[in-house]
Amino acid sequence: MSRTEVIEVECSIPCFLNSLAYKSVILNKDLKISFINNDWKKYVLAAAENIENSSLGSNYIQVMKMITELDKHCFQDIEAGIESVITGKKEKFELEYPDTKFENRMWFKIIVTPFDQGVLIMHENITTRKQAQRDLETKEKQYKKIFNKAPIGMMLEDPEGNIIEVNESLCEMTAYSKEELEGSSIFDKLVIPERIEEAKKDIEIILSGQDLEFNLDNIDKNGNHYYSHFKETKINLPDRGEGILSMQVDLTDLRMKERKLKFLSYHDQLTNLYNRAFFDLELKRLDAVEQLPLTIIVIDVNGLKLINDIYGHLVGDQLIKQAAEVLKSSLRGEDVLARFGGDEFAVILPQTRKEAAEKIVDRINKKSENVKVKDTTLSLGIGFATKNNEDQEITEVFKIADDNMYQDKIMKSKNTKDKLIKNLIVTMESKSDESREHAQRLENLAVSLGSEIGLDYEQLNRLSLLASLHDIGKVTISESILKKPGSLTEEERELIKKHAERGYSIANSTDKFSAIAKYILHHHERWDGTGYPEGLKGEGIPLLSRIISIADAYDVMTHKQSYSKALTKEEALTEMRKNAGTQFDPELVKVFVRLMRE
Repeated sequence: MSRTEVIEVECSIPCFLNSLAYKSVILNKDLKISFINNDWKKYVLAAAENIENSSLGSNYIQVMKMITELDKHCFQDIEAGIESVITGKKEKFELEYPDTKFENRMWFKIIVTPFDQGVLIMHENITTRKQAQRDLETKEKQYKKIFNKAPIGMMLEDPEGNIIEVNESLCEMTAYSKEELEGSSIFDKLVIPERIEEAKKDIEIILSGQDLEFNLDNIDKNGNHYYSHFKETKINLPDRGEGILSMQVDLTDLRMKERKLKFLSYHDQLTNLYNRAFFDLELKRLDAVEQLPLTIIVIDVNGLKLINDIYGHLVGDQLIKQAAEVLKSSLRGEDVLARFGGDEFAVILPQTRKEAAEKIVDRINKKSENVKVKDTTLSLGIGFATKNNEDQEITEVFKIADDNMYQDKIMKSKNTKDKLIKNLIVTMESKSDESREHAQRLENLAVSLGSEIGLDYEQLNRLSLLASLHDIGKVTISESILKKPGSLTEEERELIKKHAERGYSIANSTDKFSAIAKYILHHHERWDGTGYPEGLKGEGIPLLSRIISIADAYDVMTHKQSYSKALTKEEALTEMRKNAGTQFDPELVKVFVRLMRE
């Protein structure tokens, strides 16, 4: 090689190294710097101005210690790496390291390759790449956190429907574990057989760049149904090409609540039958030519108010539910049964003639006769009407059915109430000391006193009836309280006092007994005004109530009770005189005592 050629080669080295975007140095085998490029020179001068010749001839490791702040192990690794290249153990050595000398940490990559008898070392500033890498790692961590902790189900799948990753929410939704899902196919675990072809088409649509959003019924691992809202989109998978991100919101609870609200909006809570709102909608829908003849039945439960007054609304509710069961069991599958509220029901019978409706009504009446709640048999007022041609207004048909029901109710209701009262009298006799013998004695005593003071025939008849029914309200009180042998508690005494008002309600609910209702209400009033329920005084107390009060007290005192022994006739009359003017009408007591002694 000529000198000119040597000069050209030597000149080509700095030109080449200066053209690289690296801080470059050449070391001899003793690790002394024999060449530096311009970038290295600027770097050294910026880091330590007192380095002579910008480090030429200096030990590379020593210079690095002066111009950088590295971990001591890092220096050891760099020195060992250079030695391995110089000795031929390695063809190349690379190491990334942080330099904390700068205010903001900078990252460099050292690349060591053989050169002549030594090595060429290039330093690449990789701070930007490192920052980008850290940003990417941070984003990946955030994504992972969002993915794994999201309250919605999330799943990554490849274009063939293989499941790459799922989060815990999806596992909870589907009842599968992560291990069962990841690595398997959606067609094996998550897609029902009848939807497989549709799901494959969905994948093609999503991979074409179109997002999909839809609701879907599905079945979990245990065979339970769940309902989800899906949103699926195409994404780029790390090292896997294109894939699909499926996001699923479990709407099962919301759907159940919506269904419950819808159910409640169209159903009666007590009976679970349809309500008036649904009935009106169905009546409008079925009021069509193809449904003719269309029959409407209107039903009313007889005696419900009386049952509520006697036994309370819980027993009344039981009667309503029994009525609902009778009606349901008497109708066909296509018939529409609704409770209007209170004691009213209505039925729509599509394509039903009058003759068929009569058979259904007869079936309802017969079944009602076998249903008994407390002391009453279920009795229903029933009326129906049929629309035979489209010119008839359905509202008019309903009114006719309602009028027919009312007539039937009037006819049945009186008999129902009378039977109930008779049953109540029997029940009262079995629950308390109000025996038939007591009622008979009481009637004789009261009528005798009434006759003595000149009552007319009608008043005596009422007095006779009052003797049988004055304590009818006791039927609503527990037998354990009525027959309690010891002293009553204050609460029990107050409860017993309620029997006068309840007896009034019972008697007042029927035409037959309403004439004596006020006498029942006031038969525990006292002459001095300290009685109940209204604290009436003196002649403000109805006369028949005053008479029955005296007769009742005398008969109770002269016959053994569960809470007291019987008094003799004279002992009882002495008590009567003692309480005349306080508990009893004093003039009536005088007459009564005289009668008893004759």
